[in-house]
Amino acid sequence: MDTYADLVFVGGRVLTVDAEFSVASALAVTGGTISAVGGREDVAPLVGPGTRVIDLRGATLLPGINDSHLHGCAFGMATPPLSLDLGHPAVTSLAEVAEAVREAVGRASGGQWITGHGWDTGYLDECLADPARLPSRHDLDAVSPDHPVVLYSFSGHATWVNSKALELIGVDRHTVAPPGGAILADEAGEPTGLLQEGAQGLVQNALPPLGRQERTDAIRSTLATLARLGVTSYTEPGLGPGGDGIMRGALGAETLDVYRELLAGGELTARVGVLVLPTGMASTAEEFAHTLDTLDSLDTSHGTADPRRLTVHGVKIFGDGIVPNKTAWMHEPYVGGGCGSLCVGGETDAERIAEIGAMIRHAHARGHQLGVHVTGDRAIDAVADAFAEAAAEHPRPDARHYVIHGDFLTAHSMKVLAAHGFGVNMNPTIKWTVADMEEEFVGAGRSAYAWPYRDAIDAGVRVASGSDAPVTYPDWRQGIATMILRESKATGRVSGPEQRIGLAEAIRTYTIDAAWQDFADHWKGSLEPGKVADLCVLDGDLLAADPHDIPRMPVVLTVMDGRVVHEALRD
Repeated sequence: MDTYADLVFVGGRVLTVDAEFSVASALAVTGGTISAVGGREDVAPLVGPGTRVIDLRGATLLPGINDSHLHGCAFGMATPPLSLDLGHPAVTSLAEVAEAVREAVGRASGGQWITGHGWDTGYLDECLADPARLPSRHDLDAVSPDHPVVLYSFSGHATWVNSKALELIGVDRHTVAPPGGAILADEAGEPTGLLQEGAQGLVQNALPPLGRQERTDAIRSTLATLARLGVTSYTEPGLGPGGDGIMRGALGAETLDVYRELLAGGELTARVGVLVLPTGMASTAEEFAHTLDTLDSLDTSHGTADPRRLTVHGVKIFGDGIVPNKTAWMHEPYVGGGCGSLCVGGETDAERIAEIGAMIRHAHARGHQLGVHVTGDRAIDAVADAFAEAAAEHPRPDARHYVIHGDFLTAHSMKVLAAHGFGVNMNPTIKWTVADMEEEFVGAGRSAYAWPYRDAIDAGVRVASGSDAPVTYPDWRQGIATMILRESKATGRVSGPEQRIGLAEAIRTYTIDAAWQDFADHWKGSLEPGKVADLCVLDGDLLAADPHDIPRMPVVLTVMDGRVVHEALRD
């Protein structure tokens, strides 16, 4: 034997995620590639003097997890020590948020901005007791009268600031929110300190921009977390000029340069695919086209030294907002009224449909894959139809456009997406987080239906799953459990049981179907000879596990391209 394996796994459950979802018991890795899959007899000839043989002892080996929607730099910036953790269960009340801010002020230098991430009115006691009670600048002023405070919601679609921050950014009762945004005001017309959607740019543009080292540290932190979770690939869904005003520029163009530097330094322990973000919310088709063409002419959005480690797949567009802000565009009104709207330029629904259609046609004609953020059913229908119209006008094989989030996919949009080979990127951990809270906005029926995995898969739509971190923690194990159980985080109540899917289907959304989204299903996403050795080992038999126990199954080994990047195996 001229070439022996570097790694050989025996004695476990090897979930190949091939077309038949075959289960083997042994696997070999040679030079970063899977060289054999089967039983002990299939890998035994590959064992040589330098081969590391790992006895799985009944553990589960599956393809490395592909989180297909994860803001890597933003997630690093939103977690300690770079930001206050204000998510549940870290804080459960407005009083606890204020206490966390007070402690941060005690550690800060004079005038320093205090930032935090993760607050959610669905888990704050005062807001739960009184749904009309929203976070306010007054909740923060007493503990931080002199330091500006900026606190991002878990969704990234709302920002909560104190009076000092409002003063520094120049927002008062006379300030007009940009199109697609909102500055919430009290009965006297004074800003409350809550800014939604595009209005968040008012504070983002006033914050000190992220430095190069901060971006680098944030991504390194994310990579370390993902390695511990078994994640070997992720999509960074939106980096470019449109992100310069989001989370201090964490989604800005400079972040892509930092990824290139980390690649050159051999530090990327996960494969990263990128969508370019030419413009942010409320942009016009003209602005979008001009910026995208400029990026193309500068070759900013194409090419890296190793496209299997870092590559740009396409372009991101914001279509509408989110349900908790009542900015997702819905066919039927929200509880209390209003249907939301598309967040692109235009004064009427018809004008906005024309604008987003023009954006989609332009990017499609330029040869880009499109990922469009849409959550409301009416917005999704508009985008799916625009995809189809662009494909008819400029036929392109295998464009693989997809809707991002797709909370309220309709039968119509599923039919259109499936007919054209397009996909949807869903977020089961968001479903787990907001299932109960959404009822107050759209009612029990629509809330239960949200993220209709069963219907989408049955309709033939290619479905990938992502965490949308930092919106939720990037734990795919919880995502798997949620797809199977449809239980909520807050109460454990089942929400939409008819949309449950099976374990094999759920795993595919985080592996081979996520690889499809990356145009990479021919070389990653399943454990088959010739594919890259991106692996995740769970301690225990995943096939036999109670779904409730899956989130607690430890990841004991992560391998990317044949290299061990995380290890916690038992002796």
